[in-house]
Amino acid sequence: MRNLLPLISSHPGGRSALTCRFRCGDACFKETPNTSDNEYAGDIIARAVSRRSMMRAAAVVTVAAAAGTAALTGPNAPQAEAVALAGHGHEPPRKPAPSGARGLRFSPVAPNKNDKVTIPDGYSQNVVIRWGEPILRGAPAFNPDKQSAKAQAGQFGYNNDFLSLLPLRGERGRQVLVANHEYTDEILMFRGYDPANPTREQVEIAWAAHGLSVVVVQEEHRTGKLGPVSRHPLNRRLTATSEFRVTGPAAGSPLLRTSADRTGRKVLGTLNNCAGGTTPWGTTLHGEENFNQYFANGNTDMHKRYGIGTGATERKWERFDRRFDLAKEPNEANRFGWVVELDPYDPDSTPRKRTALGRFKHEAAQPRLTSDGRPVVYMGDDEKFDYLYKFVSSKRMKKGTSRAAREHNLTLLDEGTLYVAKLTGDSPAAEIDGTGKLPTDGEFDGSGVWIPLATGTTSHVPGMTAHEVYVYTRLAGDKVGATKMDRPEDVEPSPRTGRVYVALTNNSDRGKEGKAGADEANPRNANKHGQILELAENWDDPAGDGFAWRLFLVAGDPNDPATYFSGFPKESVSPISCPDNVAFDDHGNLWISTDGNQLGSHDGLFGVATHGDRRGELKQFLTVPTGAETCGPVIQDRRVLVAVQHPGEVDGASVEKPASIWPDGPGKIVRPSVVAVWRKDGRDIGV
Repeated sequence: MRNLLPLISSHPGGRSALTCRFRCGDACFKETPNTSDNEYAGDIIARAVSRRSMMRAAAVVTVAAAAGTAALTGPNAPQAEAVALAGHGHEPPRKPAPSGARGLRFSPVAPNKNDKVTIPDGYSQNVVIRWGEPILRGAPAFNPDKQSAKAQAGQFGYNNDFLSLLPLRGERGRQVLVANHEYTDEILMFRGYDPANPTREQVEIAWAAHGLSVVVVQEEHRTGKLGPVSRHPLNRRLTATSEFRVTGPAAGSPLLRTSADRTGRKVLGTLNNCAGGTTPWGTTLHGEENFNQYFANGNTDMHKRYGIGTGATERKWERFDRRFDLAKEPNEANRFGWVVELDPYDPDSTPRKRTALGRFKHEAAQPRLTSDGRPVVYMGDDEKFDYLYKFVSSKRMKKGTSRAAREHNLTLLDEGTLYVAKLTGDSPAAEIDGTGKLPTDGEFDGSGVWIPLATGTTSHVPGMTAHEVYVYTRLAGDKVGATKMDRPEDVEPSPRTGRVYVALTNNSDRGKEGKAGADEANPRNANKHGQILELAENWDDPAGDGFAWRLFLVAGDPNDPATYFSGFPKESVSPISCPDNVAFDDHGNLWISTDGNQLGSHDGLFGVATHGDRRGELKQFLTVPTGAETCGPVIQDRRVLVAVQHPGEVDGASVEKPASIWPDGPGKIVRPSVVAVWRKDGRDIGV
C-alpha cells in the first residue's frame, strides 16, 4: 500500500491566507456564526435506531420508485443500484469492465503543482476570456497600469466563478457565456496597493470588477476554441453599482428599507457571486455568498449570526459609501445574500433578487422540475455548521419562448415554499466515532425531512414573521432544528436520475470543544477533505417532504481508510480533496471542481460515474495554476469550460512579486480567466 499523500498546508481548507482574507473575510479564523443549540443529527441517531426498519423500508420504496421512473433513469437502470441507496450495506469492491465509464475515457491527470492548466493527453485548450478584456462598445483594451472604473465597467470582471453557456439561435457557432465575478484581490490588481489606505479610484474599480458578465462567444470552426465577440448587442456588465429589483414575499419589507431606498425594492449591486444555476426557461441564477465581509460596524446579534464584523472591513469601502457602514445604514446588509435571476437574452432587463429563496451565504441554486412542471431549487449555505435548503414553486413553467411565456416564467421563483433539511442517520451513535470508519451496516446513510419555513406571507416558524424568515433565514433554520452540515456548497440534481448531489467541502471545526460532533452525514471530526452526499426524494417527488440519503464519496487520499468511492476499487481512482462546484454531463457523470486541495497538488476538475458497474470511478481531468481554484465547470459533449479563479493568490504575492506567470507568461500581470478544453481529434469528451 502506498503512503498517504503529504499535506501542503495547515491553513483551513488548504487555501492561502491571502485568499481567505479577500474571498470570505477570514471566516475560518472567526467565531462560527452558528452558535445555536438546535439538535444535530448525532443527537437524534439513538432515537432513530428504534425506527430503523421502518426508515429502510421507506427508503427502498423511495429509490425503487426513482429507478422505475423512465423519464429520469431510462428503462435499463439497474434495480440493484436503486436498492443500494436504501442502506442495505456497503457495496463490495467491483471488478469493472476494462473500457471505462462512457464520458470518462481519458488518461487521468496526475496530481501536480504545475503553473498552468494541465490537461489529458490528446486534448487542447485555449483561454476564452481574461479579466479586463473589453466586451462593451467603447471599452478600451486592458492596461494594468491605466485602470479606471469606467473602463472596468465595460470589461470582463475579476475572479470569474460560475459559468453558463446558453444557445444563441440564428447565429451559427455562437453561444452566450454568463459569468459570476465573486470578489476582488486588490493586492494582485494594483501596483503599490496600500491595504490601510485604498484610494477612491481603486475602490470604484473594485466595485466595477464585481458582479456579472454576459458575453457572446464564437466557436472556431475546426476546433473547440472559443473567443469573445466584443461589442455584441447581448454583451453586458452588472456591477456593485448596477440597479437590481427586489421581488417576492419580502420585497418592500421594513427590514430591507434604507435612507436611499425607502421602498425596500431597489438595490444597487450584487456582491460575492459564487456559483449559480441555469433554469429550464433560459435564465441564470447567481448566489450571493460571502457578502458579510463588505459591511463594517456590525452591532447586532443578527449581524453576528451572518458573520458581519464589528469593525472596519478589509477593503474600507465604508469610507467611500455610507451604505457599507451598518452604523449608518443598518439594513443595507439585509439587501445582500440572495439568489439573483438574470435574463441574458434581454440586455435591458433589470435582474431580480428572489426573496422567496431565503437569505444566507448562497453557494449555488440549480432547479429541477416536478412532474407537473413546477421548479424546485436546491441550495446550500456555505458556512461551517450551516444548512441545506430547497424551494418549491407553486407555479408551473410555461413552455416556449413567446413573450407571454417568458414573462410568466420570470415570476416562478417568487411564490412557493422554502424548506430546510433535517437528516437522520440509521446507525447507533456509538458507531459514528469521528474517524470516518464505516458503521457496521457498511454505509453512511439514513433518511431526512424537509421542514417548511415559510410559504408566501405565512411563516411556519414559531415566533418569526414571514419577512423575518426570508431575511433571517439562518435563524429560522436554527429554530426548527436543521442539521448542521460541513459547508454545503453546490447542490445539483442529476438530469438523468433525479438524485441530488450535495458538495460538502470541509469543516475544520467539526468535533471541537463546544462544536457539533461527527454525525452520520458528516462523519469525520476536523474534516479536511469533505464529502459528497447523494439524496433521493421520496417517490422521486422533488416537491415532497422526505428523502433517503447516503454519502456517495468521502474525499481524501484513497489510501486513507476513511475514504469511500461508492465501492469502486480505491487503487483505481484519483485522489480528491475539498469538492466545491459540480455539474453533470449527458452521460450522467458528475464533474467536481475543488477548492483548497490538501493532498499535495493544485486544485482540479474531476469526473465520477454515478451509475452502472463503474459507479464511483473518479478521474482527474485537469489541474489549475499556482494559487488558483477551479470554478464554474460547464460540460458539453465536445467541450469543457472552467473558470480559473485567483491564480497566483499565494501568501506574500503582489503585482510586483507575482507567484504565477499564468496565463500570459513572465512580465505580465496574473489574470483570472475562463479556459476551454477539447479533444484534438474533434470527438466527444471521454468517449
